Amino acid sequence: MSVEHASSDGPVIVWFRKDLRLDDNHALHAAAGSGRPVVPVYIREPFESGNGPLGPAQAWWLHHSLTELSERLAERGSRLLLLSGSPQALLVDLARRTNASAVFWNRRYDPKGIAVDEPIKKTMAAVETKSFSGQLLHEPSRLKTGSGTPFRVYTPFWRALEAAGEPDEPLGAPSTLRAPSAWPRGENLADWDLLPMKPNWASQFGEIWRPGETAALERLQSFIEDGLSGYATDRNRPDRDGTSRLSPHLAMGEISPARIWHATRNLQGVGADDLVTFRKELAWRDFSYHLLFHNPDLPDRNLNRKYDGLEWRQDGDEQFRLWTKGRTGYPIVDAGMRQLWRHGTMHNRVRMIVASFLIKDLLIDWRRGEAWFRETLVDADPASNAASWQWVAGTGADASPFFRVFNPVLQGEKFDPAGDYVKTFVPELRAMPAKFVHRPFDAPQDALAKAGITLGKDYPNPLVDHADARQRALSAFGEIKDIA
Repeated sequence: MSVEHASSDGPVIVWFRKDLRLDDNHALHAAAGSGRPVVPVYIREPFESGNGPLGPAQAWWLHHSLTELSERLAERGSRLLLLSGSPQALLVDLARRTNASAVFWNRRYDPKGIAVDEPIKKTMAAVETKSFSGQLLHEPSRLKTGSGTPFRVYTPFWRALEAAGEPDEPLGAPSTLRAPSAWPRGENLADWDLLPMKPNWASQFGEIWRPGETAALERLQSFIEDGLSGYATDRNRPDRDGTSRLSPHLAMGEISPARIWHATRNLQGVGADDLVTFRKELAWRDFSYHLLFHNPDLPDRNLNRKYDGLEWRQDGDEQFRLWTKGRTGYPIVDAGMRQLWRHGTMHNRVRMIVASFLIKDLLIDWRRGEAWFRETLVDADPASNAASWQWVAGTGADASPFFRVFNPVLQGEKFDPAGDYVKTFVPELRAMPAKFVHRPFDAPQDALAKAGITLGKDYPNPLVDHADARQRALSAFGEIKDIA
């Protein structure tokens, strides 16, 4: 039977995207509640659509996340259908093959995702198509300034989000799902080649990560019980396990922001500063999508257009390469970049330090750094990634001012005082005393010899002198300020 003649009691197709969970999944909940058979499907969209994994590191995560989603669906009498190609053509064909009466999905807010989704409702006009909220705390079009315009500064956005009331109560996962009379044929996940093989550069990801909804919910519970108290301070310490580590689970939709928000309600023994600081981090994700929704070119253009005239260095390819390898000669920067290679992540404070170093010390275009993070982060996110890089660059909304240039030595000494973080990821510095671990270039020769370090051989000399590089950045950014 064609789509145009689909029965009103036919199956409901649930189209999974970056919402790889059963808990608090509004589209799945509505489909299960309809009483009709449910056909879950995940579509591997063309890479250029930008709607799949943002890079190889996130592809590794996706493989394991889809594996668990398939298992959780099977426990409920269902299965996950895997398809590759254009969603519009595939959904039309799948609706025809299953005699489906509806297609449900959870909304996405990036410009490429919206461009894919909107035409589908017109193409499948004879079939019920319905999208749901639930991927953010609030829809990005809901919160507006007093003058009715989108927000461009975070603090008023946060106040508006607080005043908007609690997000909807999260929905539980369905206990069963009615299966269709026959399952259409799909593809095998192994054939998608999402996992690196030769070489297996992700071999150490499993040291700290376990993808999937089960791990996400367990991580949330563990963080609430053991990590939230002290979060306001500990989140800035890369030498401590002081962050939630929920970001990759959020990026792939293995847990909803509403589930996290509501888990922080009515807690005993948690300080107000810790709770508010954590919730503000969750709200920053909403703010980033608010910016992206209203400024679709956020990943590609300076939000503050006056900085379009900034002259980035055109001869920085070798220094960029050394930055990506963690060979800059500044230990806190190198530790962060090597952590990124080893685990597909980087501590949030260190992300700001390495971004500032690339942009301000090396005067390399922030877009190159943003693209590298997309490739290498398991929690790569089109909104948070772009908004955060522009914040450091001083070119975006609520931006760090151009004259704020992180000193990598002082940042390391303040937030990794004993050098434990550096020594974890830069093993050649393990024998350096804490006094010099963040400034080996200032260490006397006897201290270097005792640590077994010859600068320029065992550990690189600094790519630039920070004081000189800072002045160069201030001059470059100052010229834009004078012109504006």
